[in-house]
Amino acid sequence: MNLPRSSGILLHPACLPSRFGIGDFGSEAFRFADQLASAGQTIWQMLPLGPTGYGDSPYQLFSAFAGNPLFISPELLARDGFLDHRDLESAPDFPNHIIEYDRVSDWKLPLLEKAYREFRDKAEPEAQHAFDEFCREQAAWLDDYALFIALKHAFGSAYSWTDWDDDLVRRKPSALAHWREKLRDEIQCQEFWQFEFYHQWHALRKYSHTRGLSLMGDIPIYVAHDSSDVWAHPEHFYLNESGKPAVVSGVPPDYFSATGQLWGNPIYRWPEMERSGFSWWTERFRAMFRLFDVVRLDHFRGFQAYWEVPANETTAINGRWVEGPGSALFRAVTEQLGELEIVAENLGVITPEVEAIRHEFNFPGMAILQFGFGKDPQACSFRPHNYERDLFAYTGTHDNDTVVGWWNSEGGDSTRTPEDVRKEKDFALEYLGPGGESIHWKMIRSLLSSVARAAIVPMQDVLGLGSESRMNKPATLGGNWRWRMLPGAFTSDHQARLRKLCIAYDRIPGQPGACP
Repeated sequence: MNLPRSSGILLHPACLPSRFGIGDFGSEAFRFADQLASAGQTIWQMLPLGPTGYGDSPYQLFSAFAGNPLFISPELLARDGFLDHRDLESAPDFPNHIIEYDRVSDWKLPLLEKAYREFRDKAEPEAQHAFDEFCREQAAWLDDYALFIALKHAFGSAYSWTDWDDDLVRRKPSALAHWREKLRDEIQCQEFWQFEFYHQWHALRKYSHTRGLSLMGDIPIYVAHDSSDVWAHPEHFYLNESGKPAVVSGVPPDYFSATGQLWGNPIYRWPEMERSGFSWWTERFRAMFRLFDVVRLDHFRGFQAYWEVPANETTAINGRWVEGPGSALFRAVTEQLGELEIVAENLGVITPEVEAIRHEFNFPGMAILQFGFGKDPQACSFRPHNYERDLFAYTGTHDNDTVVGWWNSEGGDSTRTPEDVRKEKDFALEYLGPGGESIHWKMIRSLLSSVARAAIVPMQDVLGLGSESRMNKPATLGGNWRWRMLPGAFTSDHQARLRKLCIAYDRIPGQPGACP
């Protein structure tokens, strides 16, 4: 990986301040890029950007290729003449600390429909040509995705594609042609939203590069069953005759849950994918590297062996390990795309075989400092004095409690007893050393001072927020992915403190006097 010694912040665009109920690619995103540069940061990491389905999770998407239209900025649409500034004044009084997804969608999607109608009826020839060109270039995924979403609206968004007319479930050409014609305007609306998503995103990415930032994305290993990917390519997944999963994904009991995590995604038919030269995966990686400079590959160990659970199980306990594609996948992709700027999420039950694949392709792994003081089997390697240089080190991830929340926890759940918590805290204090710094700044300092190539801190840990600001609690439903950063929360004092630490620990590339 070509990335120099660096540091960065993990903040999903949805969490940015906005008067429209959810963060987007408008002025606050550009302001955040400025703030990161002021703080000496060179990486902006985020979660998957796709259209969310079940549970509003960015890891359960309607498409592995599409963007979430809720990230489209109404301000930028008004600037470009597709909305009137008076349209923006109709925004409800959304809370500024959480995302209320249903309310946001109910207000924003009709607004985006209005923008589409303005574009359809009044776009200049140059803009129309750019739209037509985008649709042609992205047709391999866009045609199916736009039809899929239009059909979901026609049949009811609460229903899966397996509940549609049988001819559509089985993708009979005559049925597809009939519905493409019947839903032509709705399909074009979806295409416009994708065109605008990518247009706004690339403007933000270009600006971020001028501020010295690399943008880091996230590729979920699995796709949602209720997605255009599974509907359009059922041959790639283990499904029964009705199109429902025969087996589903998850992980065995771990730090987060004594019964494991039952994700429920369909399992890939890896032999079938290999026969096609892993073409679907190659195109997926190609698409992600058009968006990002670096990508984190979620659940990397699943490419070597994955936890397969019968579809009728209610927990992940009764699963089994099944061999995955291993190195063959990454050889096929690198032959097409060249060296990949990938960070491997090598957390969980990691075997020598998993690490052998990672080292074969020189993918940096991850270390989670918060796990370094407890009973995690990788705890020793998560402590900074044991870091290797080719590593992305974190105080925590989107699945962890915040540092302050973790510190204030008293335990008593199925994974951590009160005695476990007491021992963790005693060890952490001994390890992190004395001094008057609060626990989150102690951990940030420890991370930045390590030899790890990149140190990444979730925004909540920079701000010293508690468990109420946690992004996700694995193995739970509801209440996740809702946190938003308050306007003005990332102050000049926070930025100056981060910059000072980054200078001290040589994490600003090109800084005068910095060690190489």
